[in-house]
Amino acid sequence: MPLHPTGDLIAAATAQGTALAAFNVITLEHAEAIAAGAEQANSPAVLQISENAVRFHGGNVLAIAAAAAAVARSSSAPLSLHLDHVVSVELLHAAHEAGFSSAMFDASKLSYDDNVKATAEAVRWGHRRGIWIEAELGKVGGKEGEAALDAHTPGVRTDPQEAATYVADTGVDALAVAVGSSHAMTERTATLDHTLIAALKEAVPVPLVLHGSSGVPDDEIRRAVAAGMVKINVGTALNTAFTGAARAYLEANPSTVDPRKYLTPGRDAMAATVAHFLTTVK
Repeated sequence: MPLHPTGDLIAAATAQGTALAAFNVITLEHAEAIAAGAEQANSPAVLQISENAVRFHGGNVLAIAAAAAAVARSSSAPLSLHLDHVVSVELLHAAHEAGFSSAMFDASKLSYDDNVKATAEAVRWGHRRGIWIEAELGKVGGKEGEAALDAHTPGVRTDPQEAATYVADTGVDALAVAVGSSHAMTERTATLDHTLIAALKEAVPVPLVLHGSSGVPDDEIRRAVAAGMVKINVGTALNTAFTGAARAYLEANPSTVDPRKYLTPGRDAMAATVAHFLTTVK
């Protein structure tokens, strides 16, 4: 099946009142697991590659993107390819050649005015090439190299009126918002601000994105989707499933040296996790 544009999958989820789950790809096994989980759940999904993952692969976005795209094209599920949390303008500009239909340009560490200026330029660049652009306003926190943020700290969460102005001034296609989740959570204990989500939905004319969904319980995710979240990003939950299954295999079989022996249960565990989240967001 050909790759599907992320924007089309988002539009379909919006029309159906559901959400589209997006999963981080680090290795080939991640991509294979996302495709398998999407097939199990009979659902579309997004394979997203972050700037951190590109850096892990020696900065070669073309190689990891080509591998993920090949897996997606061989799947029977509708899948898209998304470049996530891009800080580098040079990497953003590689998105078109690498086959991405969408990118999340992350200028959230900049001042508000600089964020608007940089993001508006990224949107102009992307739209000239048919690339759907997501951005972030607020501070989700918890990514590699960042200190964890208290989601209740004043100024951390996204303000609805500021978000409306930001979307109007940048022209972004979707907005990632800070509503109580955090990246890299290994326990699903986050409590979301559903009143804020509803207010953001009312104020902002583009789809809302929930980052850090690995730490959000199923019921909280369902309520967030009902309140207006359309794209649900999942990363750490896959790594937790993979590492747990691989560790269990190696502990039971300490003489194993063939990586396929423990990569297989790790990949299977990630696929089951993908299917679970896809079922949750329906």
